[in-house]
Amino acid sequence: MMSNLLFPILSFLSDGKFHSGEAMARHFNVSRVAIWQALAGAETLGIEVFSVRGKGYRLTQPLTLIEEDKIKKAIGEMSNWFNVKVLDVIDSTNDYLKKEAIKGYPHASCVVTNIQTHGRGRRGRQWQSSLGENLTFSFLWRFTKGAAALSGLSLVVGIALIRSLKKINIHQALLKWPNDVLIREENIYKKIAGILIELQGDMDGQSTAIIGIGVNTKLSKKQIIKIDQPTTSISEWTTEPINPNDFLAIVIRDLAEVLAVFEESGFNKLKDEWSSYDAFQDQIVNITSGNDITVQGKALGVDDTGSLEVETEDGLKIFAAGEVSVRSSIQ
Repeated sequence: MMSNLLFPILSFLSDGKFHSGEAMARHFNVSRVAIWQALAGAETLGIEVFSVRGKGYRLTQPLTLIEEDKIKKAIGEMSNWFNVKVLDVIDSTNDYLKKEAIKGYPHASCVVTNIQTHGRGRRGRQWQSSLGENLTFSFLWRFTKGAAALSGLSLVVGIALIRSLKKINIHQALLKWPNDVLIREENIYKKIAGILIELQGDMDGQSTAIIGIGVNTKLSKKQIIKIDQPTTSISEWTTEPINPNDFLAIVIRDLAEVLAVFEESGFNKLKDEWSSYDAFQDQIVNITSGNDITVQGKALGVDDTGSLEVETEDGLKIFAAGEVSVRSSIQ
């Protein structure tokens, strides 16, 4: 079982400098054994803590933890509009919010975690997560419309992420239909963020969207090896370090803005903006549907509902869901 001391200790060590067990024991008013036992649990979460006799403990590099008060402060005057909850460790923020949503969790809620142990991507994939390397969170938005009217939702979430990345001077990001954010580098599409949406409620009545988002902030070589597709992270495209609390605040505001427009006017109002970020427009693509049938054709973009139009040898085909890939990109 993880010690309640672990994350306070990690916060203490977040400057990346050595701190003695004795000094930390005094600070937390516990024994040195309690410090050692708490840090022993770090390894099970994939957190590397160096221990050097005579110097003490330190992290491999400085760390910025996710903290609720810092997110709220960064959101600013709109902070009271949102319910923000920060968890140290959770298996899946989407699973957590799905359970809480049934109990009446507030509209416009964001649950974010420092470490997600069993994050999920699309089609059963695992979303790899590591302390200080990813921003993993879920956002709850209640719609007065039913699930049947929410076609294109994942696309507008992608628009929000593109807007947020632009605000930290990352202007190269593109959108892969229906829910990945990519950056093209040396003719390879590399994933910087992903979206997983799960809906609750009626097809025609009120519905709740659980919007899971993972953003790579500063991937280590060790983490990149674990990921089964080309990836990149914010740190590769910015000269200044990005505080994850500040960036999450930006994303929350942008999400609220696009979701309000989407609820009012549907995807059509945002279609042109999505198309301007379309990574695969006019390229030859392969689309694999849920029954594992793959169709090849020229991607023509999306229609007013957010479905993908593809020109094939058998004529125009329209896809409401599927997995898209192009040559020079491993999806």
